[in-house]
Amino acid sequence: MKTPFRSLFILAITCMTPLTQGFSQESPLDGATLLTDEIFPNYHYEYIPDFTYEEVNQRIKAMKNEMHFELNDRIFSFIQYFTVRNRDYTKMVLARKEKFFPLFEETLSKHEMPREIEYLAIVESGLDPQIKSRVGAMGLWQFMPATGKMYGMNVNADVDDRMDPELSTDAAAKYLKSLYRMFGDWEVAMAAYNCGPGNVRKAIKKSGGKTTFWGIYNHLPKETRSYVPQVQAFIYLLNHLEEHNFNLEEPTYPIEYEKFRFERALSLDKLSELTAICLKDLEELNPSVKNKNIPLSNRNMEVKIPRTKAPFLKENLAWISDSLGNQPSVLIASNATTTLVPVEKAVANTSTGRIAYTVKSGDVLGSIASRHGVSVTQVKEWNNLNSNLIKVGQIIYINSGKTVNSSTLADNSKSIDPKTYTVRPGDSLWIISQKHSLSVEQIKRLNNLNSNNIKPGQKLVIG
Repeated sequence: MKTPFRSLFILAITCMTPLTQGFSQESPLDGATLLTDEIFPNYHYEYIPDFTYEEVNQRIKAMKNEMHFELNDRIFSFIQYFTVRNRDYTKMVLARKEKFFPLFEETLSKHEMPREIEYLAIVESGLDPQIKSRVGAMGLWQFMPATGKMYGMNVNADVDDRMDPELSTDAAAKYLKSLYRMFGDWEVAMAAYNCGPGNVRKAIKKSGGKTTFWGIYNHLPKETRSYVPQVQAFIYLLNHLEEHNFNLEEPTYPIEYEKFRFERALSLDKLSELTAICLKDLEELNPSVKNKNIPLSNRNMEVKIPRTKAPFLKENLAWISDSLGNQPSVLIASNATTTLVPVEKAVANTSTGRIAYTVKSGDVLGSIASRHGVSVTQVKEWNNLNSNLIKVGQIIYINSGKTVNSSTLADNSKSIDPKTYTVRPGDSLWIISQKHSLSVEQIKRLNNLNSNNIKPGQKLVIG
């Protein structure tokens, strides 16, 4: 019998155990998704409108979905659950929705998939990109390590791309699309995403060859029987929020960002310190980075930077990169697309023989010392420097040992043959830059290189 929920100002007393232990014998998932922690009692008055099965059914029939579904008792029971018994979970999802749904919709559109697939992430993770299940599934789309690697995501002790919203969403779309090609039905594809295509094939065989989700329903694992109806419950619910008195006041929106590719290890702490970018913003934009450090093994990883800070980083990337690179435990290379500013001539003091050099973008102590025929140790000693860290605009003094002027320096630089290096097997621009105290961009500029590709036997100008 379909009875309405009474229209009252209800005293909602919520003392929920994990969702997987409540609501029905067929638990909504395996603890990898939705609520995994106990919710302590929360006493508050809230108006919960009544609704009937027939009313919900009419609303669903009027919806224009790319992925159609029909209401049944199982779906209706989850609609009741998320609108009455566990409204707090629905509110949490709503608060996070605007942060991720634009990305989901863009990705699904690119892969020509139904927009409704995005609701699957709600059931998988509650829209928490860093949630981990008890069996090791991780991220918005709850990839297991092996499946994540299969779709090109790094999964190691330092970086876990399963927590990257953009990478994991693209991987999920590809995986779901392959499952759809396999079974020809989006509901069945979602079931296979949850329990694996092998279990779905077994269910099809046991059902006598039926190929729809509800046709094989009784032969699927219990968890999967709850999985797809939950997705469909949220498809309905998030399109009928007003009818169930859900009024979101403070949604969370995504941080607009631009990507920067580095070629060395990177510390988010140090990057934040040098650029005045909020560390929490860097961590939020790069959730796949564990312990705030990108190791050398992931040196080609793209780092997301708040768009408001991107112009500053582009303008100062060379000295920021070199400054980070000269820290004892941190190495970082300049962005591959950045063009460095040519070095200014040094200004010589004719009375003392000391040159006052202004540090420009792209400079490092090694290149300044080499340009003036002195060692890095001497430059540090003359300027009372305790490290190799220098900044754009800083004055560096060079003791030439005799009276010089800027024109002499310029003329001498023309007469000196350039120093070259022959590329060896296994070399990269980064390795060569470290050997000769130069940045990757300086080597590329000296050799008019448009990319980082080099070959054994190739001669490079390094000074």
